[in-house]
Amino acid sequence: VWESIFGVGIVRTSEEFGSQGEQPSHPELLDWLAVDLMEHGWDLKRLIKQLVTSRTYRQDSRSAPELVAEDPENRLLARGPRFRAAGELLRDQALSVSGLLNPKMGGAAVRPSAPNLGLSTAFGRSNDWVTSLGNDRYRRAVYTEVRRNSPYPGFATFDAPNREVCTIRRNRTNTPLQAFVTLNDPVFVEAGQALARVVLSAPIPPDSGARIRFAFRRCLSRDPKAHEVETLSRLLATGIREFQSRPDDALKLATEPIGPVPAGVDTVELAAWTVVSNVILNLDEFLMRR
Repeated sequence: VWESIFGVGIVRTSEEFGSQGEQPSHPELLDWLAVDLMEHGWDLKRLIKQLVTSRTYRQDSRSAPELVAEDPENRLLARGPRFRAAGELLRDQALSVSGLLNPKMGGAAVRPSAPNLGLSTAFGRSNDWVTSLGNDRYRRAVYTEVRRNSPYPGFATFDAPNREVCTIRRNRTNTPLQAFVTLNDPVFVEAGQALARVVLSAPIPPDSGARIRFAFRRCLSRDPKAHEVETLSRLLATGIREFQSRPDDALKLATEPIGPVPAGVDTVELAAWTVVSNVILNLDEFLMRR
């Protein structure tokens, strides 16, 4: 649980607690948390709440240069955690802020949207899967069907294991392919389209500044700075100008794969806001835990 929240476990080698593993960085804290968990009936929700409301977790992830030099990996916990979220969490939070996430609990596995890779298995059978119908394709990542010969690409790119063997600890990488996923994967494109529709239908003043502030608060839980509003306003104006001369591209970006443009909404404006929404969903703050 500590590793999930802070990025690194109190024992870094969470897959090896024996003589081959690393010693705990804070053995007294580990013992206290273990006893406290047992004494409160193994209540994991309570433990998680205890950790995320602690002063240690709520520290700023920024730090003074001298602290970084002394403790570059933050094993002494002098600053808040900062690490890239897992692919499953990135998908779920993109669907959540865009209003698409299906909160249904339990049930059979589902097949969310995925790029068609054109791969074939033995005897020429297609290896691409058929996307689940309706809201099932928006269910949480934990319900995604696991296929040994065709792992879900959005998760595999973000270091998810293939589940052929038990994997306790994942390594985190940082590659250009991950940016391709969050920019171009059908799930993230659709999340951008849905977020644009949420922004345009929100009961707020119809000017770009108010809408950008609304999107920032929804996605990042903070107000944008003046230069951020200015930059995204320029992007919006450029998008509207370009899509006015390319109506077919505007229609495609605004509707594929999410569906028809809502009544009373301008297609060009919706396409431009889809671009802005996609940018916000790709900000470092949205992809990183910090």
